[in-house]
Amino acid sequence: MIFKTGNTTCLWKRDFVLLIFTVVMVILLYSMVTEETTTARSPVPKLQEKTDIYPVTISEESITPIKNTKHLLVSAFIDRRVNGFDIRIIGIFKRDSIQPLHCSFYCGGVFNQTTPAQILPHSDNFGYPYTATDVLCPLPKNCDASHVTLLTKPSENMSEHTFIPVRNKNEKTRFNFTVCVSNLFGDYNNVLQFAQTLEMYKLLGVDRVVIYNTSCGPDLERLLQRYSQEGFVEMVPWPIDKFLKLTRGWRFTVNGGDLQYFGQLVTLNECMYRSMERLRYVLLNDIDEIIMPYKHDDLVSLMNTLEPQHPNVGEFLIENHIFPYKHFEPSGRFNLSQWEKVPGINILEHIYREDPDRSVYHPHKMIVRPKLIEQTSVHEVLRRFGERYKVPLDVCRIIHVRVALRGHLKLEELNEDKRLWDFQEKLIPNVDEAL
Repeated sequence: MIFKTGNTTCLWKRDFVLLIFTVVMVILLYSMVTEETTTARSPVPKLQEKTDIYPVTISEESITPIKNTKHLLVSAFIDRRVNGFDIRIIGIFKRDSIQPLHCSFYCGGVFNQTTPAQILPHSDNFGYPYTATDVLCPLPKNCDASHVTLLTKPSENMSEHTFIPVRNKNEKTRFNFTVCVSNLFGDYNNVLQFAQTLEMYKLLGVDRVVIYNTSCGPDLERLLQRYSQEGFVEMVPWPIDKFLKLTRGWRFTVNGGDLQYFGQLVTLNECMYRSMERLRYVLLNDIDEIIMPYKHDDLVSLMNTLEPQHPNVGEFLIENHIFPYKHFEPSGRFNLSQWEKVPGINILEHIYREDPDRSVYHPHKMIVRPKLIEQTSVHEVLRRFGERYKVPLDVCRIIHVRVALRGHLKLEELNEDKRLWDFQEKLIPNVDEAL
């Protein structure tokens, strides 16, 4: 009996050890499987590990207030064309409150010392309290800046300020043409003309259209989403109405407000610098304007002719010509049934062109080579490194379908111009597909 009892005790101990070992192995295996499943289903932890962690606040917004000032930051770019400076900041400054500022940088994971800023308000402000402003910054030695901000005092605590990214780093030219559309705001919902203009620019060889959007109508919003997904339109949010009192006009004495035309000058300059390192030409015009070559099939052929003839020109002026939408082509051949319920103007129906009144100032729009331009206004460049050339009317002009500028002119006093019809075979089906 004693022998049997001892044997049973040993067996019980052995079974107990095996049971504990089995339980431990099951727990370990379950833990490993659970971890793999969780990792496979939830990639967030890995993404968080790769996310850059900055010791300061980084803004990815298109408008960022500058602490202790009444000014706003928009964007910053590498720009070494002005001797002694490395970075250009595009901003919106209150003209009566401009004070000395200092550039502060985030350099390769560390903060470097500040440098004095040079402030260059744009000369075109149309009397408004706020104006487009450039700020030039020299970089400290051995600083590869990824972010920058502006300080009122060089000794300020960096952690209390918001930095913006430095753009145009290591970009290569990839496009020939970009159109910069300065602003969309209010209930603008001119869908048909918008689609026709975008498709027209595709046919003319434009690679990208950059649009600064404060707000627009619901139908146009859907159309823009389609073009954005396609990659032809680059939408830049422009919530300027959250920071300033805006006006739809351009004269302060008439319209009041803080800034001209929803910040039109700011966005045109921002777009030009945004495009500087990635393309050859920028078209600065409104969305209801088409810069149209009359002796070439497209803009590529036009500029391949003009640039060798004028190698030092950075600003090509194109004269604006109004096609009043109150006058219709009489046959109605382009009054198409599929467009009847689409909101907006059908530009193919308007073929009558005003002659400008050359006794008064008549505006132009521009094709610019951005590397030769420093500051631009709406109708002409303010500061440039190259020359200016006015393109002859028989070579290129703007087709601008809108309300008449010289409303007193009778139909027989206008010029018939069917240049758009040269593209109708491709334009119409492309617009149908877009809509």
